[in-house]
Amino acid sequence: MDLDHLDLNPRIVAAVKAKLKSAREVLRFSGPDLQRLTGLSGPDVQHLLRAVSSHLRGGSVSTALQLYRQEEEFPEQHQRLSLGCPVLDGLLRGGLPLDGITELAGRSSTGKTQLALQLCLAVQLPRQHGGLGTGAVYVCTEGAFPSRRLQQLVAQQQLLRPDVPGDVLGKIKFGDQIFVEHVADVDTLLDCVSRKVPVLLSRGVARLLVIDSVAAPFRCEFAGADSARRARRLQALGAELRRLSCAFRSPVLCINQVTEAVDALPQGRGRADVASPRNNLVQPAPDEAADGPAPPGGGRPRPTQPHPEAGLRPPPAALVLLLHSHHRGRARHAWERVLLDDSPG
Repeated sequence: MDLDHLDLNPRIVAAVKAKLKSAREVLRFSGPDLQRLTGLSGPDVQHLLRAVSSHLRGGSVSTALQLYRQEEEFPEQHQRLSLGCPVLDGLLRGGLPLDGITELAGRSSTGKTQLALQLCLAVQLPRQHGGLGTGAVYVCTEGAFPSRRLQQLVAQQQLLRPDVPGDVLGKIKFGDQIFVEHVADVDTLLDCVSRKVPVLLSRGVARLLVIDSVAAPFRCEFAGADSARRARRLQALGAELRRLSCAFRSPVLCINQVTEAVDALPQGRGRADVASPRNNLVQPAPDEAADGPAPPGGGRPRPTQPHPEAGLRPPPAALVLLLHSHHRGRARHAWERVLLDDSPG
């Protein structure tokens, strides 16, 4: 028994052995709990904790920064899921983090679903090519799953991923490793995330979870007067997604569609409120300037562009990636905002 190897008074060792079986169990209790459990005094418990920590730690001590930099010794800690695009991977420092939630926001027809489908294929690639060697779970809340677009992407993988050898791509059955679930309301979504998704993640058949889109059931089910209840359900969903990502080291991608509400102003002008995913996945942005909607990154409004079908319209909004990191179950949030916009200015 490792308790016998501790440099402690035999009286302390005997009191600990009467209640605990190993030195590791000692560190599961706080000082006051150990006092109540063993009947030892406060100084004895502190001496016990120091001796156990020193015994289990060994001779060398490593700081958190040293552990973070040891990529060869801890490769899993530094691994990310590649998006398959060098430009996007460069913006995201290698891709999506495995331990956290990534929220992709943008207007309709800006490529959000296309990027999510590409991730569902990229996650199936081997680790040396930026993937995780497993499948993906795709939860649809708006319409049917875009299977035709997926098949088009599968057929073009050799052109889209020239960095991956053709024989590697040929061995992967991309369509067989994407698990699709359709949900129509908030209760079904929560049930899917809490019961069905963990089964696939625990079996190792999937590591990526995509929800497209995350706010759609909440917009349909809750009116403005139910904002408090909607916020509670959103928080429950976010907590469950964080738990899944942390427990299975699985990246979670939540797609959020930007919406607009035009209000009549005294001067006859309208205002566009852009729904940002930053506050519990849905939050109105600050008021924009009176002469037009502000771009996602702030600054002066962009000029309108002619549209062949119907007069003038604003240019398409940029896609916004919000990376939410969740470190070892702590309630500390760290957000990173990345604009995926290649337009000039």
